[in-house]
Amino acid sequence: MQTVAVRTSTSVRTEAGSPVDSAKAPIVSIPQYLEKHYWWAYIHPNAIRFFDHQPIINFILWGNYAKLRNAALAEMGDELPGQTLQVACAYGDLTPHLCERVSAGGGRLDVIDIVPAQLRNVRRKLKSDSPVRLLNMDSADLNLPDASYDRAIVYLLFHEQPVEHRERTLAEIFRVVKPGGKVVIVDYAKPDWWHPWRYWFKPVLAVLEPFALDLWNNALQTWMPAPWSKKQWPRQSYFGGLYQKIVVTR
Repeated sequence: MQTVAVRTSTSVRTEAGSPVDSAKAPIVSIPQYLEKHYWWAYIHPNAIRFFDHQPIINFILWGNYAKLRNAALAEMGDELPGQTLQVACAYGDLTPHLCERVSAGGGRLDVIDIVPAQLRNVRRKLKSDSPVRLLNMDSADLNLPDASYDRAIVYLLFHEQPVEHRERTLAEIFRVVKPGGKVVIVDYAKPDWWHPWRYWFKPVLAVLEPFALDLWNNALQTWMPAPWSKKQWPRQSYFGGLYQKIVVTR
């Protein structure tokens, strides 16, 4: 049941998220920060072809791709009924694995991304009868109804967003997830004091991932809206603290 809405308007929250006539819907603009800092990783077709290979993405994550993916999926559950939201596409096989769990639960998966080429790339990795909708939207302005999802997953996104976009994205996620629903977040964090990556990897991130150091210096709750920003949520560290998983109950 794959459908791709690659030109969805984000200005009206009515029947949001449903496929639209691409000839009539306005194109969603790619944010300037993404064009400036990440064209080489997520926008250029050659970048997508190069990076979206399991060995390459695993190398970028220092051999931790499967561990982080499995940790996120385990938190979601083996069978996922109802509506599941993946906020932003992810390189590797996260989405196919997530889709299997959605199928097992008789549910539906919506994957949103601001870059149409990323959505097309995800589509090629999924079976033709997958219960998935691929929707072109800005994570900071979701054209989706309030309290319409049972759960959401955000995999390695926030370290790539400037503060304002990160705050708006978190606010939108908490808006569209139902009360009692689960939000699973996997992202970077500050490594432990003994970790060699804490020292030599920092200048690398400063150049290639200019917003990532925000997550070294602040807890993710810093950018969550109240009341979620006031609580301590279950958190687990990986690879000496360089990565983290946080589970928030809406």
